This record gives sequence, C-alpha cells and structure tokens, in this order.
Amino acid sequence: MSFVEIRDLTFAYDRRQPPVIEGFSLSVEKGEILGVLGPSGSGKSTLLRLIAGLEVPAAGAIDIAGKRVVDDVTFVPPEKRGVGMVFQDYALFPHLTVEQNVGFGLHRLPRRERRERVREALELVRMAGLEKRYPHELSGGQQQRAALARALAPNPDVLLMDEPFSNLDADLRVSIRDELAAILRQTGMTCLFVTHDRDDVEAVCDRYIVMEAGKQGKQAGRTSSD
Repeated sequence: MSFVEIRDLTFAYDRRQPPVIEGFSLSVEKGEILGVLGPSGSGKSTLLRLIAGLEVPAAGAIDIAGKRVVDDVTFVPPEKRGVGMVFQDYALFPHLTVEQNVGFGLHRLPRRERRERVREALELVRMAGLEKRYPHELSGGQQQRAALARALAPNPDVLLMDEPFSNLDADLRVSIRDELAAILRQTGMTCLFVTHDRDDVEAVCDRYIVMEAGKQGKQAGRTSSD
C-alpha cells in the first residue's frame, strides 16, 4: 500500500450542488513530492482539507502511513492525523513571535524538547536568529519559511502545501521554491503541493497530477527533472 492512499473520495459543500470532488483516487509514495495542478474551482484545496481532516467526505476513504483516517465509519481528528499544512496566507499568529508560532503545535512536549525542536526547525529553514521577531517584522519570504518551520516542527507524516508561493513576487518566488525543494528532499518529507503554476511543479515536485472538476484529469506524469 502507498504511504497516502485515497480511494473513491466524494465531497460537496452543499448537497443541493454538484460535488466539488467526485470518485477521486490517488496514491502517493513515502518521500514523494506530488504536485496537484488545476484551475480555480477544480477541487485542489478541498482535497488538502479532506486529507487534513478539516472537511468530512460524503464517501470514500483515506489512509496515511498505513492508518485509516476517514471512511464511512471512521474519522480521525486533524490533530491526530500526522499532517502538517502550509496555507496560502501562511496563517501565522500575529501576536506570537517566530519561535512561539513554530512551537505552537508542540505544547505536549517537555519544555526542553520543545525548544530543541523549534531550534532545529528554524535552522532547517534558515531562520535562526529571527526567533524573537513578530510576523509583521518579517519579509514575505521569511513569513513563508516561518510557516514551513511550524508545519515541519511536529515531524508530520505528510506535509500539505496550498499555493504557498502565491503571495510572493516573481524573483522571490524562484529563490524560495528552490529552497523549499532542497528542504523537502533533505527531510525526506512526503508532500502534496497544490498550485496552478506549472513552473512551481517543475521546480519542486517529483510527479504531478491535474485535477479537472473534482476528478484526476487525463494528464499525469513525472517532472522533467527525472
């Protein structure tokens, strides 16, 4: 079985409307960085929300790391799924410093272990020395790296990224996505990377699929870096 296994997933925000996702299946191998391409409204972000447990499917099943997290009779809550998520707007808490943001999901750990995990995550994303800054004191690229550190700090099984470069200007986007690709490969992280930009996929991902109207489109393949 693949590391992330999705079978016959169907979801609608309103029962009176057509499903946003219908009969969707997907397999992702451990350590694979999978790009999910598609236009607005194709169900890309909804797919991530279903994997993370932020939405409940009408039908289908999802397994993560050999564990069933949702089906007709099972629902594992988001905090117990082993999933990290980087949102489009980064969703950093404005009243917390960088180190407090990164450590937010580590409150169950002993203080010394929590500090060490935060330090390792910030070093990984090249943010050491900026621990005491607040989000408004960071550049767009630094905010993106802080959000990535927060997602990686709990050592998730799977990382979900939803259009993480959309708020960056073109030059910064190129440098940040190269850094991201290096970080993901260094950690061996399994990742689903949602974007509408094929250049992002070519720079970051091992493979991609195309979503069309809530289903996997006919196109699927490996990026040219293979």
